[in-house]
Amino acid sequence: MESASRRSGGVWEGFYRVIMRRTPVYVTFVVVGAFLDAVDHGIRSLWEHVNAGKRYEDISVLGQRPSEE
Repeated sequence: MESASRRSGGVWEGFYRVIMRRTPVYVTFVVVGAFLDAVDHGIRSLWEHVNAGKRYEDISVLGQRPSEE
């Protein structure tokens, strides 16, 4: 009965057992995460550069009614 309660540790304990228990695995996890974040930032910057002037934020008169003269 005691071993059954030790196995059901939850998500955080499972994360600890898989990722954080051994230092090389943890360091690899952190380095890969930092690399993926840098790739995401690069892709987002490229997308914003290519679509400059076409995004919702770039349209200054969006939602404004035309002035009647």
